[in-house]
Amino acid sequence: MNKHINRFGPWLIVASTLIFWEICVLIFAIPKFVLPAPSAIIESLVKWAPVIAIHAWQTLFTTLIGFVFAVLGGLGIGIAVGWSTLLYRALYPLLIAFNSVPKVAIVPILVIWFGIGTPPAIITAFMLAFFPIVVNVAAGLATVEPELEDVLRSLGASKKDILLKVGLPSSAPYFFAALKVAITLALVGSVIAETIAANKGIGYLMLNASSRFDVPLVFAGLIVVAIMGIVIYEICAYIERRTTGWATRGATSVVSSAGGG
Repeated sequence: MNKHINRFGPWLIVASTLIFWEICVLIFAIPKFVLPAPSAIIESLVKWAPVIAIHAWQTLFTTLIGFVFAVLGGLGIGIAVGWSTLLYRALYPLLIAFNSVPKVAIVPILVIWFGIGTPPAIITAFMLAFFPIVVNVAAGLATVEPELEDVLRSLGASKKDILLKVGLPSSAPYFFAALKVAITLALVGSVIAETIAANKGIGYLMLNASSRFDVPLVFAGLIVVAIMGIVIYEICAYIERRTTGWATRGATSVVSSAGGG
């Protein structure tokens, strides 16, 4: 019974919400330009499917490029910050200050530097995804116990050996957990930049539709962004399960045993 609830429960909740939404719009006669019914949104999705697909691919492209740069940069700086006390003290305040700046405020500057189009969206995606990766990698390296390091050094291990054979494996669960957060933030960054400084992408499509009071198309864009976010999140979660299953296997077996009892 619990297995069926876990499998079909989310779908039942979504279906119930959409039905309730549709009924409320019909009963209260809410205008389409204020809150479109789900049926109107689906109709807009079908009508503008080719156009939405073009803009969705653009958003996915900028998101993935920004995410890749964030992974490379975040992993490198996270290792440096987490493994060196000197770099931690020097760089961590700067990273916090960088993360505290609203990225929306930076987009106009990016437009001045790079012009309107793909580069501002890629850079915004990078900036939003970068910080969680750095923090989680550094936190994972910090979990290495000093006593273990002392034992390994006494056995002749160098600092590089400890990093490669102990530090990085222990930080892997933190890293892959950060990827799930970072990829969705990269998607948000791309859409934000596209609403301000782009001529293509879901953000641009939604902005253009709102200027014409085509609210069903705006909601269609939101649904596409949500679906993209779910898909790429699940891909990262799958990679996490395949690569760091050893970190959660014990917890999974405990839960399974409790459920079986």
